[in-house]
Amino acid sequence: MTLDTIPCIAILAVPGCQLLDVTGPFELFASATAPGSPGRAYRVVLVAPEGLRVTTEAGLVLEAHETLASLDPARIDTLIVAGGPGSRQMPVTGPLRDWILATAEAARRVATVCTGAFLLARTGLLDGRTVTTHWQHADTLAARHPSLRVEPDRIYVEDGRFWSSAGVTAGMDLTLAMIARDLGREEALRIARSKVMAMQRSGGQRQYSSELALQSAANDRLAALQAWMFDHLDDRLSVEDLAARVGMSPRTFARRFREAVGETPAAFVERARLDAARRRLERPGVAVEQVALQTGFMNAERMRRSFQRAFGVSPAEYRRQFGGAAAPLESRSVSERRM
Repeated sequence: MTLDTIPCIAILAVPGCQLLDVTGPFELFASATAPGSPGRAYRVVLVAPEGLRVTTEAGLVLEAHETLASLDPARIDTLIVAGGPGSRQMPVTGPLRDWILATAEAARRVATVCTGAFLLARTGLLDGRTVTTHWQHADTLAARHPSLRVEPDRIYVEDGRFWSSAGVTAGMDLTLAMIARDLGREEALRIARSKVMAMQRSGGQRQYSSELALQSAANDRLAALQAWMFDHLDDRLSVEDLAARVGMSPRTFARRFREAVGETPAAFVERARLDAARRRLERPGVAVEQVALQTGFMNAERMRRSFQRAFGVSPAEYRRQFGGAAAPLESRSVSERRM
């Protein structure tokens, strides 16, 4: 196969785009190989609105392969719109709008990375669809385009032919998901390993780990408590117990914790347990019931309800998609396991 006969991935970058929104997906698609062949699986091209040079938000100048005038929309398999300040602000009119609409009509898939959703939304192509974007800009996107269903806690969203991803590196998660869909999970895993990236992040998980909240606790006692909580997720972590550890009344603790972290102690604990459970499910050899015990959910049913509420999938489904097979575990009660 020649580059002219393999699927074309077109990454649209406007001035002021985010550098990693472009280079992350570009690198991963360019690394993919066709099954049973050493050749590249995709032809990846960078498209600029006018001219061949695009200055990114960081100030680095990219040399594009094509312009709107030179690349026929009918040749494009997948269009990816990079995000960045330029994508949030650039008017979508005239040749740019016409080219995007023509490409979206012809292409198999259309995707946005980070705030590229703002640019695509201005064409009307996302009206009535579910999308995601960087969590810091999700409210703005929803306010500007009320016909969109914006989900800020998703890594990526697939709604028919239209895909969207969250902030920056989430575009790489989206790319790996597309590669897995096209070429199989093994090829996506090969690429993820070669780039020393995680393959297992779910499209239904939150964009950020609970552990990042540790950085937001300016109060030393609360920061130390958070660190302790991550190491004791299988302990009793009620407000009363946590408050006692830091020498506060439950009411004062709950108020100060929320002020420092931005959520209630109970919400933080559940999210920390979900993150820990997710990481364990991504590794083979540990049964779902055992994961539930290790992360403080007490039983698999409680963990299943929390997973369904937070990620939209069950732990078993998450493991099927993103982890290895679990070893069987005999069914015992929590009290029996702790004897």
